[in-house]
Amino acid sequence: MSLDLVKFEIKLAKPTLLMSKLTVIIPAFNESKTILNILQRVLDVDLADNIQKEIVIVDDFSTDTTQQVVQQFIDANLNQEFQYFKMDKNRGKGAAIHKGIDLASGDYVIVQDADLEYDPDEYNILLKPILNGSSDVVYGSRFIGGKPHRVMFFGHTLGNKFLTLLSNIFTNLNLTDMETCYKLFKRDVIKNLDLKEQRFGFEPEVTAKIAKIKGLKIMEVGISYYGRTYQEGKKIGWKDAFRAIYCIIKYNLFK
Repeated sequence: MSLDLVKFEIKLAKPTLLMSKLTVIIPAFNESKTILNILQRVLDVDLADNIQKEIVIVDDFSTDTTQQVVQQFIDANLNQEFQYFKMDKNRGKGAAIHKGIDLASGDYVIVQDADLEYDPDEYNILLKPILNGSSDVVYGSRFIGGKPHRVMFFGHTLGNKFLTLLSNIFTNLNLTDMETCYKLFKRDVIKNLDLKEQRFGFEPEVTAKIAKIKGLKIMEVGISYYGRTYQEGKKIGWKDAFRAIYCIIKYNLFK
């Protein structure tokens, strides 16, 4: 046997392991006070099954120092896979998520708000039903399970539950938290949706559209929630609730 043939056989004896990747999309608008903290927490998460992370930050034309803070963090962590994109003008959270989905290269995709309301340490909780083959999409519910939940405004809770109920009536799903930020998708699922909503209508729109996919497996898991007040930077308001009602009706009843 020739030496060259021996070398060839040795190479075959060491197959390359294909590792999965989670894309974390972080839409950000004037989040300079919190984004450094959330980026570090996302970076520190150890994912199950040696899954790698891709962090995609979409800056929705921030007017504070968000861009400088993000760039400094990226420069200090060159061993991590990042993508940073700044919108040409302020277009809304939904538009930023759409761009993040376009940029995503991971096998799985999740949205992470740039504030501190959701805990990145719980990514593995959402990944588990997908990794064991029982789900294609996983919603992280703030209203089930025994995880910590900051006591906040009764009106917000009532509004969230009403919107979830209305959405369930149209989709025939039995979700407990349609408005949650934590929705984890297999990449092919989310990339094949034709999403339109530019602002906070993303949540009811994406729910309506995945509900129409035959054979799609959707699960919910309990997550923690550390809500912010408006003084702490919360942006969603009652106008967005009326838009959500409109979106529920529009995307469930019309193509």
